[in-house]
Amino acid sequence: MLPWKFLAMGRRAPGVGNLPLHLLRIFKMFNLMGKTISIANQKGGVGKTTTAVNLSASLAVAEKKVLLVDFDPQGNATSGVGLVKGGPKETIYDVIIGQRRLHDVICDTEIAFLKAVPATVDLIGAEVELMEADNKESGLKEALRGIVDDFEYILVDCPPSLNLLTVNALTASDSVLIPLQCEYYALEGISEILRTIELIRESLNPNLAIEGILLTMFDPRNNLAHQVVEEAKNHFSDEVFETIIHRNVRLSESPSFGRPVILYDILSKGAVNYMDLAKELIHKNKRP
Repeated sequence: MLPWKFLAMGRRAPGVGNLPLHLLRIFKMFNLMGKTISIANQKGGVGKTTTAVNLSASLAVAEKKVLLVDFDPQGNATSGVGLVKGGPKETIYDVIIGQRRLHDVICDTEIAFLKAVPATVDLIGAEVELMEADNKESGLKEALRGIVDDFEYILVDCPPSLNLLTVNALTASDSVLIPLQCEYYALEGISEILRTIELIRESLNPNLAIEGILLTMFDPRNNLAHQVVEEAKNHFSDEVFETIIHRNVRLSESPSFGRPVILYDILSKGAVNYMDLAKELIHKNKRP
């Protein structure tokens, strides 16, 4: 068993949610409030949900209090942390349509420091509900407001499309982590998510930052994969994470067992890659 320590969850200070903006920024600077990161790419099959699940688990093993929000109607992040699809009676859908608070739908996982908010196919209906709401772009932001300082990291797994759910996630986030598959067409398609980020900055969330571009599904035997890595680093420079996620059989197998790879095979290449990514993310977000 891994040597986790079971620390008590810190209680939220009264009134933090109503702090003036300049004090809110000071709280974030000194890690007194959580950071919300959307994991987004309009292209499917790039390792988005794999990253959401395994980065969340790796941060939690490092004793960071983490909340994983499954905001994809496919619900794969839900099953990826061991929650049976359709098992939880209340999901993020109930929160978005205003029937439950986020606190009510947070579930425990196998890892002490990792909590999750499940999703089911019902979430497809939330997009229709949001279209008629006054705050259609900020439903998730309002839902997170009461719990953002209960966690150090809140990771949101977005759907593989640039729809209203993704807009909600980006509006609610401090930053975006973009998984980029090591293939030529994936590199071409990244311009769409970057254009969406710019639009969100202009109209809904001016402080939205790019947390980083994560190169995934890297096969060292493939010359094209090496070319994509080089192109990405040349074009996006410091925005590309040093950590690269390799293709790995154990990483592909772990979702079918409902476990993050770190619990399925901690010695596998996939587990090591995501632990390295968690370490890099923690170091990047350190404050004096």
